[in-house]
Amino acid sequence: MTIFVFPGQGSQVKGMGGNLFNEFRELTAQADDILGYSIRELCMEDPNSTLGQTQYTQPALFVVSALSYLKRIKETGRKPDFVAGHSLGEYNALFAAGAFDFETGLKLVKKRGELMSLATGGGMAVVLGITEENIVEVLKQNGLYSIDIANVNSPYQIALSGLKEDIDQARPIFEATPNVQLFIPLNVSGAFHSRYMTDARLEFEKILNTCTFYPLSIPVISNVYARPYKRELLQSTLAEQINSSVKWTESIRYLMGLGESVFEEIGPGRVLTGLVERIQREATPLVIDTPEQVEEEPAPKPMEPSEPSHSAIRSEITAFLLGNPEFKNEYHLKYAYLTGGMHYGIASEDLVIKMGKAGMMGFLGTHGMELPQIDNAIRQIQKNLNEGQAYGVNLFHNPADPEREEKLVDLYLALGVKVIEASAFLTVTPALIIYHAKGLKRDVNGRVVSSNRIIAKVSRPEVAEAFLSPAPRHILDKLLQENKITLEEADMSENIPIADDICAESDSGGYTDGASAYTLIPAMMSLRDEMKEKYHYHNNIRVGAAGGIGTPQAAAAAFILGADFILTGSINQCTVEARTNDVVKDLLQQINVQDTDYVPYGNMFETGVKVQVLKKGVFFPARAKKLYDLYCQHHSLDEIDEKTRIQIQDKYFKRSFNEVYEEVKAYSPEHKIHKADQNPKQKMALIFRWYFEYSNRLALSGSKEHIVDYQVYCGSALGAFNQWVKGTDISMWRNRHVDEIGEKIMNETAKMLNQKFTGFLGIKEL
Repeated sequence: MTIFVFPGQGSQVKGMGGNLFNEFRELTAQADDILGYSIRELCMEDPNSTLGQTQYTQPALFVVSALSYLKRIKETGRKPDFVAGHSLGEYNALFAAGAFDFETGLKLVKKRGELMSLATGGGMAVVLGITEENIVEVLKQNGLYSIDIANVNSPYQIALSGLKEDIDQARPIFEATPNVQLFIPLNVSGAFHSRYMTDARLEFEKILNTCTFYPLSIPVISNVYARPYKRELLQSTLAEQINSSVKWTESIRYLMGLGESVFEEIGPGRVLTGLVERIQREATPLVIDTPEQVEEEPAPKPMEPSEPSHSAIRSEITAFLLGNPEFKNEYHLKYAYLTGGMHYGIASEDLVIKMGKAGMMGFLGTHGMELPQIDNAIRQIQKNLNEGQAYGVNLFHNPADPEREEKLVDLYLALGVKVIEASAFLTVTPALIIYHAKGLKRDVNGRVVSSNRIIAKVSRPEVAEAFLSPAPRHILDKLLQENKITLEEADMSENIPIADDICAESDSGGYTDGASAYTLIPAMMSLRDEMKEKYHYHNNIRVGAAGGIGTPQAAAAAFILGADFILTGSINQCTVEARTNDVVKDLLQQINVQDTDYVPYGNMFETGVKVQVLKKGVFFPARAKKLYDLYCQHHSLDEIDEKTRIQIQDKYFKRSFNEVYEEVKAYSPEHKIHKADQNPKQKMALIFRWYFEYSNRLALSGSKEHIVDYQVYCGSALGAFNQWVKGTDISMWRNRHVDEIGEKIMNETAKMLNQKFTGFLGIKEL
């Protein structure tokens, strides 16, 4: 688990920021506009010696830490699991978690610094060598009731805050106290984080209440409560922070209690790095039994410092905690687990309903279904998921039939479908832009937000880049001319990415490039971050993982790589709810990881695009490859030797080429047939493509006498799943239910991660 911590006032140093200002020129310019002076000059040169003044220190630290964070994410493509900040640094933590954008954060910090700088007559001091409990006792025994504990920086480093004369009075008392090593007065003008900042807090609270805060994409630990922020209390907690103690030690103890963690300080200096190391040496982890207790549990009694013990660490990884909390919140999910829209309604309405009722999301597989069937299926889903449960519908790209895409979008808009899965797209199309544009609006701050969400399944960076970009102007102009969108919708479309989220699809049963998840997911995350910075998006775009996920081990790998959610496909077609016929399910439940193969994709036969299909028990893969090889090697059917032509017609097609061509002519557009009549190679392609459609129909029908010609899309994930459940109640498909599989994978993933992490620590039991 990675935790980023952001420093507060006191970490500023002349020269901080360095090349960050050149690297992030637009944000630097934005900061200059907001502040009314050069942030680069202040941080690098401090010509007027103002860097140490609160009203200048706080904006400077916020900017440098924010840019440091963006650079860190840009370089690694990985976000932390938790964030925390010390006092001012909490604003950087909230910025990192998406609570507000750079502009809003800087404006808040600027105002905060100005209000705090107005406080006069106060003082602060640090006491080293005794605990918070000891200090409370000293204050009580000596009648120093006007002094507050401002910061609990580490078990033996406590900051006091109060009126300057009271702090001066306390100095000899503490210096005479046993075990006190040092009493260090601080060079500050105000009694920060104490009751004396109440006026500043009340003024600041008015400003906070005018701001809009967004859902947190990363848990943020609050200085006030040493627990994760509650979204509904975000403004009030930030206001309270000004005149409340910074519970830094307890915050780190809480994070230590979540399991083995790596703390990284983001920003100038290494003050927090030292404090964290001290806390880890001097205090035990704060262990909480269940995640549900995190926000509601009362503050613990003062700790008793001691040497940390790894045996005290108890993991809190559960199925509910896996994935991105913001993603789950926005899609109303209990688990960060989705199922893909498998072709021909194999991902049926029953499957989607099961998923939604279990707190997950399934996509209806519309490719190959007729519009009336799709209409009925969506209405059935909506009837059963009428309490806000999640569902989605697939939109499959067929470059040969753009009209169908628009008809589907019209249907989805008419029925109020709010989430679609865009799959097999090579670039964005007008239909996608229409769907997205019709769900755009502006919030109270004028920002464009989307209610028609697109989750794009992508396996190539250039396709992902298209989805992560705003709608192309030339397509918007064309749609405007055709009166398919309004001028306002076109303008809003230029301020938001086409995809709300993307799913990196590696080796799978769909149309992919067979990429490795270990390279694809990080690449997509890095691209996502680059595009967000390039276009200054205010919304967070999550990256999920699909392909090859059929076991807890695979799911764990995806989450460890940083996936915000996972999406499964092949394993779901072998369940009771899938519309796969029983004969195919009987075949599928027997396969292992080596029993699939890549073959040409019928819809894109001429281009050589491949899909993964079932190999065990069928001849289709070998026959499909041979047809493609023949197409590549010859310009017409007549060039193929007679023996091979007879074999294809008798064994593969079970009919003559002429009979096949007559069938093709019956359902193909006239312009295609005209082209084929003029071009022998095109005619050969149409006839060979017929076999792919034929083999699909055979698999859907369950015709037992034609099993060898079944074309069944399937990835090796199903083979892995079969081996995982071998010998259990769900080894037979008739006992497999899609929702139970999802819950089982998520729960076992959490359990496995707990075991692995404790193994890394050398702990035998949790």
